[in-house]
Amino acid sequence: MALKRALDVFLATASGAILALVAGAVIWQVVTRYILGIPSTSTSEIARLLFMWLALLSGAYAFGQKRHLAIDFLPQTLTGRSRTAAEATILAIVAIFAGLVMVRGGSDLVLRTLMSGQITPTLGLPMGWIYAAIPVAGGAILFYCLWFARGLARGEDDGILPSSDSNTTG
Repeated sequence: MALKRALDVFLATASGAILALVAGAVIWQVVTRYILGIPSTSTSEIARLLFMWLALLSGAYAFGQKRHLAIDFLPQTLTGRSRTAAEATILAIVAIFAGLVMVRGGSDLVLRTLMSGQITPTLGLPMGWIYAAIPVAGGAILFYCLWFARGLARGEDDGILPSSDSNTTG
């Protein structure tokens, strides 16, 4: 439980901090462009790059909190073993995507981009560090999948659907 809680806190804190930085960059861009008359050349790139991290980390956090967008019609119509099987299948599909596409494919993209020396146009940052958001978020989603599958197997959790006592919809 402590490991999941630590990941939850990390993703929530990182997402909040990045959101504040994106907002600050956009506000500064508006101030420099329309008030000072000298547009900042780097703030739009900063906002774009941070937004990629924000979207991926926040998406992983939403998945971990069972607040993600889901088509849950089928699992909600099932009960007992068939519902558990449907939940396990959904978790397996998400885990395979997170593991193969996001972690493995994202890591390959990061390494290839770092080796190619590709940098951002204005800031000159290595693009590999920007793309690193993909495997980081994928790793978090994969962890959550394994956590939910463990709970599902123990009968402690209902997979990725919000709990029945929750006021949210899946």
